[in-house]
Amino acid sequence: MTTRIGIGWRPEIDLAVERLPGVEFVEVIAEQIRPDRLPESLRVLRARGIPVVPHGVSLSLGGAQAPEPDRLARLAACARALDAPLVSEHIAFVRSHGRDVGHLLPVPRTRASLDVVVANVRIAQDALGVPLALEHIASVLSWPEDELTEARFVAEVIERTGALLLLDVANLYSSAVNFGADPMAALDSLPLDRIAYVHVAGGTLRDGVWHDTHTHPVGEPVFGLLAEVARRVELPAVLLERDGHYPPAAELAGELAAIRAAAGRDPATSPGPIDLPPASPGISEPVVPQETRDTLAAAQHRLAEALVGLTEPPPGFDAERVGVARAVLTSKRAGAVARHAPSPPLRNSMRWLRSRRWCG
Repeated sequence: MTTRIGIGWRPEIDLAVERLPGVEFVEVIAEQIRPDRLPESLRVLRARGIPVVPHGVSLSLGGAQAPEPDRLARLAACARALDAPLVSEHIAFVRSHGRDVGHLLPVPRTRASLDVVVANVRIAQDALGVPLALEHIASVLSWPEDELTEARFVAEVIERTGALLLLDVANLYSSAVNFGADPMAALDSLPLDRIAYVHVAGGTLRDGVWHDTHTHPVGEPVFGLLAEVARRVELPAVLLERDGHYPPAAELAGELAAIRAAAGRDPATSPGPIDLPPASPGISEPVVPQETRDTLAAAQHRLAEALVGLTEPPPGFDAERVGVARAVLTSKRAGAVARHAPSPPLRNSMRWLRSRRWCG
């Protein structure tokens, strides 16, 4: 197996991604494209034979409600339009009582919550038409009633559903800093033979809390974890995530080269197809009682209300960490509003020119 090296495609760096040396696959946020009107840059990449993986952020597979059919249909349409070998999503909830929170939030790692996540993943798999890879998230807070470690929770979801694993080594590092988790023990527990691909990203430490920003360079501890995973298992693919404060193309190329070295990829070799683990049927599951979903819905709603500043933190939660998460969420929502605000024609033209000048 030859490990493919890739980068997250973003409209701000579309031409740079096209021109970067050594880009062998890309990942695109599914909610940011229209399957019936793909960006020209993605069409160019596909015409070159570069695989494009749609990465969902809104299915809320960890939510109390079952995934919405319209969202599943749209993600499946993205996969068809891109001729994608797989799609990926998160073990997280983003919706409470029908209202989007605007952030990937952790699920309680209880047996009851596990049953709900497994049922939701099964629903998604039936609708998508291609393999589904599941990613564990980075977070600054945890639930007080957690019964399982993050790695054990993820491993059981994968085992029971037959899904693939999107391993994020930056998120492993985040859990180590923020909760004292042992990343080596996590790698011992996770089903590394089910890895579809690996995420690598940068972050920053503020007041003792690690923030998975995707706007900072990748640090040595993250490269070290990537190298450790590569020592344990052959990796189908590794991808660099960047979501803002984009550096010059030469710096991105340097990070891709560092990822290639940490993954043990010989730069002289050419990649073949993305070699996914074989399909697994998972385990036959009973229907989740509605009472279980209702109980989870109430708990998630209490946390969501606290994170948007409507209530105090629920009992048992670390109030300081809830405050940190609230600040992150507020900043993210403000940034989203700014990005989608109407701009004068001149400002739009200058943005277009700047993006092309940067890429040249």
